[in-house]
Amino acid sequence: MDFDAIVVGSGITGGLAAKELTEAGLKVLMIERGRNIRHQQDYTTEMKTPWEMPFRGIGDQEMYAREHAVQMLNRHFTEYTQNHFVNDAQNPYTKTEGTDFNWFRSYQLGGRSLTWGRQSYRWSDYDFEANKRDGHGTDWPIRYADLAPWYDKVEEFIGVSGAKEGLKQLPDGRFQPPMALNPVEQHVREVMQANWPERRLTIGRTANLTEGKGERGQCQNRSICARGCSYGAYFSTQSSTLPAAMATGRLTVITDAVVEKLDYDSATRRITGVRYLDRNTKERKTATARMVFLNAGAFNSVHVLLNSASEAMPNGLANSSGVLGTHIMDHANTLSAIALMPGFENRTSTGNRPTGVVVARYRNMDTMDGEGHTRGYSFQGGALQSTWTAGKRDPGIGTEYKQKLQKPGMWRMVLVAFADCVPRASNRLTLDPKAVDADGIPQLNIAFAFGKEERAALAQAKADAGEMLTRAGGQVIMGFDQPGAGGTAIHEMGGARMGHDPATSVLNKWSQSHDIANLFVTDGAQMSSSACQNPSLTYMALTARAADAAASMLREGKI
Repeated sequence: MDFDAIVVGSGITGGLAAKELTEAGLKVLMIERGRNIRHQQDYTTEMKTPWEMPFRGIGDQEMYAREHAVQMLNRHFTEYTQNHFVNDAQNPYTKTEGTDFNWFRSYQLGGRSLTWGRQSYRWSDYDFEANKRDGHGTDWPIRYADLAPWYDKVEEFIGVSGAKEGLKQLPDGRFQPPMALNPVEQHVREVMQANWPERRLTIGRTANLTEGKGERGQCQNRSICARGCSYGAYFSTQSSTLPAAMATGRLTVITDAVVEKLDYDSATRRITGVRYLDRNTKERKTATARMVFLNAGAFNSVHVLLNSASEAMPNGLANSSGVLGTHIMDHANTLSAIALMPGFENRTSTGNRPTGVVVARYRNMDTMDGEGHTRGYSFQGGALQSTWTAGKRDPGIGTEYKQKLQKPGMWRMVLVAFADCVPRASNRLTLDPKAVDADGIPQLNIAFAFGKEERAALAQAKADAGEMLTRAGGQVIMGFDQPGAGGTAIHEMGGARMGHDPATSVLNKWSQSHDIANLFVTDGAQMSSSACQNPSLTYMALTARAADAAASMLREGKI
């Protein structure tokens, strides 16, 4: 098979890469290691009620302990969604002693675009300049102005609902109408602005449509997105990028195909194709192309590059710098505060809004005001009202008990901190020299730990969250200042970072390998820092920008 481009992976960035490259006129092969999932037809639990599920939605806990020991720790993992997550027993990885890291994965057509949290935020120059400012990591070779038009393009295509706030640290975008804050959230927003004008609570900017878009319908406010959405109301590969790419007639898709390595020609210094294992036949096959886009997910893309070592590149493909696999990150994440919010007993809300709120970063911006940390943190969360499900924990029986459950309960407000993770060389991915998977491929080893900067940020976040909710009349009942395990934020990134200097980075400003002109890595592996807001929109903007540049380079004979 011979193509203009091969895209490895079909998730948020892989699907977008396939769309952009095919629309630019290229013949593209997209390879996905997991099974095929057809839009609308294969969302098998989407419309099911608890009594239609064998374990009433809770799932077989004994089976989970055997086969999903990591995935079951993900809040999106339930009996309804378990088929959209990997079997951990069949997909092992190892960890360096002292590492606490939960790697949440979805191997299927669409990848984690079927299960992601859909929070879609632009980064600002506070983020792109952070490494240069405090000396951690390597300077980004781009700034916000380089990415702004690509943010525009991606937002307009995927559909992001949100409110414009005019914040430098959280740039506004091309939004659909925002979802509404509930009464408690609106109250907390007003109290915050009255007491701390620099702090802004706003509705979460989410890739859920509040207005129909083409063949995609409006969000139904069910908040069961990770089951798959037949309305197409949330952005996924199946609902959006795959139909667009297929409409060009230039896309071929292969599923159940695990890419083991990339083939490299040392004479031409080019990738010639990819080697993959057909999971159904167990045959090893090769596909060839004029260029390759790696979009397998940050850690998987690094895994492929490390496993593609050769005599010409013994330390891993595209690794003349020696930094491949290093400086991996995930947001330091914890529940900063939860408070009871009295005084709203006569207020309630309807529907299941599929987004929460965000409090934009406000520390260490134009002046350094952090206690022991140089970066920032933001909050996500929201106000929730207990419903009949509280009956699972409350004692009672009979008519009075049932009537009680028909009424809304106490409001609670939750603020969860996401702190910028400082890039460190010690946080890294390597191939385990002793452990292989069932296909004989070396397992990925993860070495990861948060440091004093993240812990200082979370300590200050806990104090701030408690102060803000108390000022709003809340009764804080719980809060933490220690990060959860690495991977908890499900924002793992880095390992093939972008930078100016080929001696200290893997990729240039176009997400293109310094060493190999026809190799692009446009998923989370390319990230040079983590910021404190969700990174997915930035991955997609970088992908669209790289695809445009790559198509131009191919036409001009540069790759």
